[in-house]
Amino acid sequence: MNRLTLTISELEAVLLVADTLNFRAAAERASISQPALSRRVQAAEQKLNAKLFDRDRHGVSLTDAGAELVPIAQRMLSEFRDSLSDLSEFIAGRRGSVSISALPSVAAAILPQAAQAFQEFHPQVRLVIQAVSAGQVTRAVAEGSADIGLSIAPSVPAQGVAFSPLLKEHFVLICPRHDPLARRKTVDWSAFSDRPFIASGPASSIRLLTDRILAASGQAPEANYVADNISVVGAMVAAGVGIAAVPKLALRLMDTTRLHSVALQSPAATREIGILVKEQRSLSAAAKRFVATLQQVGADMMKTL
Repeated sequence: MNRLTLTISELEAVLLVADTLNFRAAAERASISQPALSRRVQAAEQKLNAKLFDRDRHGVSLTDAGAELVPIAQRMLSEFRDSLSDLSEFIAGRRGSVSISALPSVAAAILPQAAQAFQEFHPQVRLVIQAVSAGQVTRAVAEGSADIGLSIAPSVPAQGVAFSPLLKEHFVLICPRHDPLARRKTVDWSAFSDRPFIASGPASSIRLLTDRILAASGQAPEANYVADNISVVGAMVAAGVGIAAVPKLALRLMDTTRLHSVALQSPAATREIGILVKEQRSLSAAAKRFVATLQQVGADMMKTL
């Protein structure tokens, strides 16, 4: 006996007859003809090689095999319908999981607000967040381990990865709160030639952009200190070891109680953050809705950056 060959319609027919003990009434409830219903029951009996109902002039009754099948069929249909319900919820974007790979500063500054707004309407969707470097964000999207990436545009175009702008943030100089530079409204990039310079690690998107800006502005100070973790950069500055240039969102990762930020000019530099997705990969409904949430949060944040 092959238990896997029974169809949903055959199981439903058996249960209807078992419930009504009347083929005509069962056919009416199924909205099909009585011969069609009988053929479904007969097909089930043939596949199981067992008689499910006794029929005589007094009516219909379940056989022992039929009585044994009923609770099994009920459980199978219940599980099938529950699974279809789960699938329907997933397709509608109300269930599932969204994997996000993001720069640490972006993850700290944008994702909490986006998650809060998203959760209000999608409480059954799980967000899986990984804070990594820009190169790792791009690789995660390209390899499919992340549905969505939040990062700068790849320095080298990544095949199959699309970048759409989300927001731009300005770079600021950070110094100790009581530093003379803290009294200024703006400061030039030339300040880094006169003071110890604390740089982010070479894998950081911040380092990539600050090196480029400093070189373009004719300033190429050698970093006195290099720290891979942006919170360590902030702690070093707060201790008076030196000064640093960071994008405004990176301040979310620092203890700013002993820090002051000053707008950088000549040039006024920005970092563009965008959403990365794999071009040939269809996003789930939940992921598409989270992208829409990110776009709204990004538009709101642009008003304050």
